[in-house]
Amino acid sequence: MPAFAARGVHAAAAVWDDPAVDWMLFDAVIIRSCWDYHLRHDEFLAWVTRLELDGVPVFNPPAVIRWNAEKGYLRELAEEGVRVVPTRWIDAGSVTTLHDILHDAGWDDAVVKPAISASAHETWRTSRRSAAQDESRYRALLARGRVLVQPFMREVIDAGEWSLIFIGGTFSHAALKRARSGDFRVQSEHGGSATIEDPGVHVIEQARRALHAAPGGEDSLLYARVDGCIVNGEFVLMELELIEPLLYLSEHPDAPARFADALLMLTAR
Repeated sequence: MPAFAARGVHAAAAVWDDPAVDWMLFDAVIIRSCWDYHLRHDEFLAWVTRLELDGVPVFNPPAVIRWNAEKGYLRELAEEGVRVVPTRWIDAGSVTTLHDILHDAGWDDAVVKPAISASAHETWRTSRRSAAQDESRYRALLARGRVLVQPFMREVIDAGEWSLIFIGGTFSHAALKRARSGDFRVQSEHGGSATIEDPGVHVIEQARRALHAAPGGEDSLLYARVDGCIVNGEFVLMELELIEPLLYLSEHPDAPARFADALLMLTAR
């Protein structure tokens, strides 16, 4: 990143599971694009713990990574008063059917996802009408761990999903993401698009509330991406991304410098 070089910082890309890398040689490790961590959850967290025990500074901090690696953090945020998309938490081994979950919740359309996931991996839509035929798929997912069932947020299709980027605990910029025609996933790998836009002060402040509950608070975070949609004028959190989110740094002229300055500030503490 040129912004690092301009500040006298040498940055080198390294793969987290490469046995040839001597992590002790680095003054800090920034976790950025380890997009297989959710597929190797235990192995990845063990690697993070080794860095921690070796005294290698990691950003975001290990406690934050462990907290954010499983979507149970959403339940904690909701308990802290953050407005989170309604969620039914289904533990592995549950005998409750998908149809019964939707019927009990009063949802006609819903999204099913594993509690450990990234980039919409194994995330799919269902409905009361299709729940019976989706039951085997739901059972297969549940056999591998906890599952989340959430109402399908029509606002994501109609108005888009916001990603608010915070760097060093301070709001930097935001992207409005839209799904391609016929899909509901806004991620670029699924055909989604994003434009840098201003969400407004009210939305920024509502999104900031989610950062307060992270381990160590927002001041401990090098970066954060707060994803959500606007429902009846209020921001509803869908994900708090603190491990490896796309930050749209190249889409905003000031963001790379902010990122580099925040890293230097955190490492100087």
